[in-house]
Amino acid sequence: MAAGLYKKRIRSWSENSVEMQEKIFRQLLKKGRNTSFGRDHSFGEINSYESFKKNVPVRDYEAVRDYIGRARLGEEDVLWPGKPLYFAITAGTTSGGKYIPITKDSMPNHIESTRLALLNYISVTGKTGFLDGKYIFLSGSPELGEENGIPAGRLSGIVNHHVPNYLQRNQLPSWETNCIKDWETKLDAVVDETIDRNMSLISGIPPWVEMYFEKLLERSGKSSIIDLFPGFRIFIYGGVNFKPYEQKFRKLIGGDVDTLEIFPASEGFIAFQDQFPGEGLLMIPDSGIFYEFIPLDDFHKGSTDRIPLAGVKTGVNYLMILNTNAGMWGYNIGDTVRFISKDPYRIIVTGRVSQYISAFGEHVIVEEAESALDEASRKTGARINEFTVAPLVDNPDGKSCHEWFIEFSKHPSSIDEFRQVLDSLMCKKNSYYNDLVKGKIIQPLIIKVMPENSFANYMNSIGKLGGQNKVPHLKNNRDVAEVLLTYLQE
Repeated sequence: MAAGLYKKRIRSWSENSVEMQEKIFRQLLKKGRNTSFGRDHSFGEINSYESFKKNVPVRDYEAVRDYIGRARLGEEDVLWPGKPLYFAITAGTTSGGKYIPITKDSMPNHIESTRLALLNYISVTGKTGFLDGKYIFLSGSPELGEENGIPAGRLSGIVNHHVPNYLQRNQLPSWETNCIKDWETKLDAVVDETIDRNMSLISGIPPWVEMYFEKLLERSGKSSIIDLFPGFRIFIYGGVNFKPYEQKFRKLIGGDVDTLEIFPASEGFIAFQDQFPGEGLLMIPDSGIFYEFIPLDDFHKGSTDRIPLAGVKTGVNYLMILNTNAGMWGYNIGDTVRFISKDPYRIIVTGRVSQYISAFGEHVIVEEAESALDEASRKTGARINEFTVAPLVDNPDGKSCHEWFIEFSKHPSSIDEFRQVLDSLMCKKNSYYNDLVKGKIIQPLIIKVMPENSFANYMNSIGKLGGQNKVPHLKNNRDVAEVLLTYLQE
């Protein structure tokens, strides 16, 4: 894409996002009309957005599993014309992994959006230094299985097959190393291949990149990543909020490095950071995805009434619903967002709808917990490796409360002071929580200080160490908490 064309395209989003979305909506309905799903949901009779909502209910993966199962068996024209080009396998639902279709029509969204984000970064900052060095994308294995002739694997592995030639010549690690399935073995091999190279671009999910950095410093004896890689220019990340990891990263890196946040999902590439510095991610309105949104408060009350992009408001937490040119219709991807701008449409990813705590009616979301922890760390000089929070209903030592499990890389001088600061911040960020604490319905939060590597050990114990996997920061049950408590008893 010529520089002038991509700049013009991004500029057009400010003025024409709503019109682009309406066009995408019509295109999706037209192409989906003669699929099994389209016939089952009377696409031929849909003549407005309101009739679309009546005919196509909001679905999670379990509700679309039968259609996907037919596509996996090789049936054509199930959710989208023809057969999927790939299946992106993502970590589990209640009944196993999810197989998200990627089609010939949807594949460009995954590939071109990453390119667009990088081109925009170069255009806005004028920085091209990272092009002179080596790049690493810490990702899943590019080895693909097969579902009745359709390749299947992790999205990051699928995308690896489509890396442009101009990036391939500088990309590390080797294909053989990237195919290693055991994370710890793979990490050692990645360090072997990169420790003496000029790494200029590093990309991955923050907690696993953090492990890579620590292993590099341990092996090299250097005091910072900049000492080891003087040409390191940009860190690209997505999938989690960077704030809880930022202080630790700054210490490990040892200098200023630009960051670029992206929002890729197996269902589609949704948004990317377009300002440096700048808050929020610019939504991509013209790449085969029709977006819908449900106010999160309404969803928690049982409502699934959704609105299009034209109806959103700033400052409201929404559950995101996708309709895609891979045939995912009215699909609840589980991510929650908040708009900070409508000209252009910029969002902040506020968490996962499955990650919340409301055991006492407080409706605490991930963004509130992460930002409170980040502020508490800055105020007390602490640094955090990882954390999770769970409700403690039957507290033997007092009233019910929120129990925070925190692994520090730098402990605060006083855990009790840290606890008080954190609780005060949570009260400011969530009025329901504040009312419960001040009304003495629940007591202030408590903290369990976790030993080093507790969360890595937990992720390893459930077979999700490394790759694209993420520690859940909030759980409305005790599943994670009970496992972590066993590490305190060892």
